[in-house]
Amino acid sequence: MARKLKKKHVDAELLDSIFALEREWKQIRELGMRSIDRTLESIAAERVAQAKYLYLLREARRRNVNALHVQDKK
Repeated sequence: MARKLKKKHVDAELLDSIFALEREWKQIRELGMRSIDRTLESIAAERVAQAKYLYLLREARRRNVNALHVQDKK
C-alpha cells in the first residue's frame, strides 16, 4: 500500500515538473523568436530547456504516467 502512495506522489511531481519545463521552454523559445539577433547563449538555453522537457516526457512514457489518470486520483 505504501509503495503505491509513493509512486502516485512521484508521478504527480513528475507531471508538475513536465508542465513547468514546458512553460519555461516555450517562454525561452518565444523570447528567441522575438529577438532581432539571437546569441549562442540564448540558443543553447532553448536547447537545454527542450532537452530537459523531452527527457521528462520520455520518463513519463516509460512509467506509464498519464496526466488525466493522475489528476483523477488526487
